[in-house]
Amino acid sequence: MHNDFVLVGPASDPAHADGDKDIVDALRKIASAKAPFVARGDDSGTSKAEIRLWKEAGIDTKAAGVGWYRDTGSGMGPTLNTAAAMDGYILSDRGTWLSFKNKQNLKIVVEGDRRLFNQYGVMLVNPAKHPYVKQDLGRRFIDWLTSPEGQRTIADYRINGEPPFFPDAKAAQP
Repeated sequence: MHNDFVLVGPASDPAHADGDKDIVDALRKIASAKAPFVARGDDSGTSKAEIRLWKEAGIDTKAAGVGWYRDTGSGMGPTLNTAAAMDGYILSDRGTWLSFKNKQNLKIVVEGDRRLFNQYGVMLVNPAKHPYVKQDLGRRFIDWLTSPEGQRTIADYRINGEPPFFPDAKAAQP
């Protein structure tokens, strides 16, 4: 399955990024405006994606100036709360954003750029390296997740009426 990242920002949009379909262009606008940006900074997948996107934008957030870029070193929920409190921009995965209750004046300002794609996968732990792994249960979970029923469950799941994930498993070929 996959979902995507979204750039969330204040409704007032001081960087004029709302509606931009190019995430790199939007990040440049935020940096140029020195608008508050809140980052996880916790070495998570979201944090790594954000760092990659700033690099593509040609912006070194550490050298770009103090004040507008804030690194929380915390998870997505606390970082979203900080962005809401500061009326700042933040990169979030769509599922967490849809579940987030403290939106205040924040909204999605950039979505749909192919660089915001976020793939999820599943794999069975090697029982030869980890003999205490419950291989049979792991295999059953993988088989269910990639089955038509599992894929339908992913497709049907909604948060506030919106899908946070999209199924990707291909049917096994004979």
